[in-house]
Amino acid sequence: MTDSLRIVIVEDDVLIAMDLADLLIGMGHDVRAIARTEAEALTAAAEFQPDLMIVDGNLEDGSGVSAMREILANRFVPHFYVTGDPLQVQGLESDAIVVAKPFNLRGLSNGIMRARQTRQSHTDLRNEIV
Repeated sequence: MTDSLRIVIVEDDVLIAMDLADLLIGMGHDVRAIARTEAEALTAAAEFQPDLMIVDGNLEDGSGVSAMREILANRFVPHFYVTGDPLQVQGLESDAIVVAKPFNLRGLSNGIMRARQTRQSHTDLRNEIV
């Protein structure tokens, strides 16, 4: 198993957020917060200083992509997107790491691994759909 990570989930669908949190906790990670809006994502990133963020690209109130742009302007946070529309996210963020909904444990694990590699190597992971 990988090291335990402090994770912030940005997801406006409560059931998906809870499922994602349960999977991550089962993998041994610490889910610090679930943000449902762009504003909540910014607050959670500042407050919890996560090791990883898992972000829905399209939020009911705001955009996960916009939230990550603002967060990354302040500090680098490994992240990936979990979305039902991977092509739309990649149209907004061409080097995004994307796990398509519906996701599974394997896709989630791959997303975590790839996001962590961006911090370690800063390799260009363009158009990765898991």
